[in-house]
Amino acid sequence: MTRPVPRIHKLLLSLALILGLAGTGLAVPTAAQAAVYQTCTISRCSAARTAYTGWQTLGWPLSAGWYSWPYGQYNYTGGTFQNREGYLPSATYNEYDVYSRARGASRDAYRIVVNRSTKVAYFTPDHYVTFYKL
Repeated sequence: MTRPVPRIHKLLLSLALILGLAGTGLAVPTAAQAAVYQTCTISRCSAARTAYTGWQTLGWPLSAGWYSWPYGQYNYTGGTFQNREGYLPSATYNEYDVYSRARGASRDAYRIVVNRSTKVAYFTPDHYVTFYKL
């Protein structure tokens, strides 16, 4: 008869698997470091690039708030992205939502973060845990 694996053992096994992946070249974010990739190839990168074009069309607004979106509905910018953890190269950034919605609707986790001076952008699908350079 096989005994069920206690919950703590499952947790420890999961932790060991994650730590084992750290040496494989796969990015495993920790509390001290986010994963930053130099290219964006995941499925939502095309939506992030479209958002980049839309915000560019609006002249990169700096003030937080809702903006009438070129592709319909509205989109939100939260203003300055502080980069407090220093995950991205040192610069001043602004953060912009990727997906438009009805004005005042709940925001999701998808953002682009744009360097104010160079306009180099990063897509974060998970609210600043992982960054993909566009």
